[in-house]
Amino acid sequence: MNKEILRDVICDRLRAQLTLQTGAAALARDEAISEESRPESKYDTHSQEAAYLAEGQAKIAATIEDNIARCLALTFSPAGEGGPAALGSLLEISRGGRNAWFFLAPAAGGLEVEYEGAEVLVLTPQSPLGRTLLGKRAGDAVALPPKGSGHILRIL
Repeated sequence: MNKEILRDVICDRLRAQLTLQTGAAALARDEAISEESRPESKYDTHSQEAAYLAEGQAKIAATIEDNIARCLALTFSPAGEGGPAALGSLLEISRGGRNAWFFLAPAAGGLEVEYEGAEVLVLTPQSPLGRTLLGKRAGDAVALPPKGSGHILRIL
């Protein structure tokens, strides 16, 4: 799998989310400043609620923009396979005969994308599994967080 193309797939998915989120923020903003949202009494909080919603939507959009920038800034080491897992690593993990793909990224953790017929889950070093996988190499066995869960993963 080409990690640069995978990164672009992830960024494209984030851009699609950004478009939706920006649209939602604009709709909430328009609702907040609409003439129809003017309070009819001191107890009418419709416009205030719409303003809070618009602010929240805008913050989510800003977070997505930051995630896109952080993913685009990700560089890949020319070392290739066999090195320790780090940001930009694509890992195939085996657990009980079933394989899963994980991509260690600086942002967008939890995002799942399809690439070359495989589902790839984005992990960040802030997640327990991401933290566990950092520095591991092919052939290493790791315990699935939380400790003592009894689930062992093998890095392929």
